[in-house]
Amino acid sequence: MKRGKVLRVGLITGCIALTLLGASGLFLLNYALRSNHRGKEIQGSYHYIYHEYPFVGTWIDSLQQANALRDTTIYDGDVALHAYYIRAAKATKKVAVIVHGYQDNAIRMLMIGYLYNHDLAFNVLLPDLRYAGTSGGTHIQMGWLDRLDVMRWMQLSNTLFGGDTNMVVHGISMGAATSMMVSGEQQPNYVKCFVEDCGYTSVWEQFKKEIKGQFHLPAFPLLDTANLLCKKIYGWSFKEASALKQVKKCHLPMLFIHGDSDLYVPTAMVHTLYRAKKGAKELWITPNTKHAESYKNYREEYTKRVKKFVEKALLF
Repeated sequence: MKRGKVLRVGLITGCIALTLLGASGLFLLNYALRSNHRGKEIQGSYHYIYHEYPFVGTWIDSLQQANALRDTTIYDGDVALHAYYIRAAKATKKVAVIVHGYQDNAIRMLMIGYLYNHDLAFNVLLPDLRYAGTSGGTHIQMGWLDRLDVMRWMQLSNTLFGGDTNMVVHGISMGAATSMMVSGEQQPNYVKCFVEDCGYTSVWEQFKKEIKGQFHLPAFPLLDTANLLCKKIYGWSFKEASALKQVKKCHLPMLFIHGDSDLYVPTAMVHTLYRAKKGAKELWITPNTKHAESYKNYREEYTKRVKKFVEKALLF
């Protein structure tokens, strides 16, 4: 074969390989950030809560009958962001902002709303993150840009519940990663502590683990390609979206919760996060517990531990 023909064949082969890699990277990006059918299903989310947490269903019914489960909206340009809020039965300055997980929505976090509002007598606000529930948005942000939205929700909550509040931010799974990402930012005086339940160290590490587990592929070059596309299309990258880096900057108390049998967000991640956190912190590893099931499996103990931690932190 002549040299020129070899070069042409090589160029064509290279172009085909790059095209396939780009298409594969785009598929992965859309698969990870736009396949959010469950998080958009409002009635299905209510069915989930009523089925998995029947005692919460009774509480929700009572709230709806009293018109106490209220809606509120903020805007980022033409993007509408939605949240539910519930006032405590008696006036209080205690506020919990509760952040949902991947492909979930605010409704699917109402069991934690129950914990704070019903059991601990807090005001609560539960936002739908972008591309979830009835909020707008183009894609799941995996907590990174969500941290900026949550900080706006925190500010609104402080105003909504009378100002000069005492606030905890509590998240599960991606919501826990979001809460940790929030924790690394400069905090207003009314924020007192954070509770993270089974959050990941970084989007890069979580996606790396998923590529291997779901597709049996190494991270390079597919994840690198998807990362570049995410930066180009959405303006953020998997590597910068790091709860671990943010936790290192957090100076407020944080409670870490994780199931010892969590295979989705590996339990090892919480130990890395806990070691990185300076200052006041607590760690609770729940026995025989899979991903995001600590409250379900240990409801009474979960409530006691959160109550003790938060009440101590509110006096911090």
